[in-house]
Amino acid sequence: MEQNSYLGTDNPPMVAPTSDEKTMAILAHALTLVVWIFAPLIIYLVKKDESGFVREHAKESLNFQITLYIVLIGLFITIIGILLMWIVGLVALVLVIIASIKASEGKVYRYPFTLRLIK
Repeated sequence: MEQNSYLGTDNPPMVAPTSDEKTMAILAHALTLVVWIFAPLIIYLVKKDESGFVREHAKESLNFQITLYIVLIGLFITIIGILLMWIVGLVALVLVIIASIKASEGKVYRYPFTLRLIK
């Protein structure tokens, strides 16, 4: 069942993911807190042909990180935006946690307000 809200949407995958696929999907989201865009990029490049579930999570995480970077640059340009950057960081943290939980549940998660630049 799709949950549609400001916290994103989730859908069941076409094929139930294995435990290893869930772990890689969780890492595609959670590692962005440490190594930012590189974790989902590497996972996407390595696993895109092996697992559709991992590919979708890595791609979604990568798109979210790119969108986040664009927003933060836009905020950095203005003085008021610099004061609001912490709010964006807090929202990003919450969404990454939600995405990691959805990946652990075996659901395909889509971040809200994300530019889908990588198809």
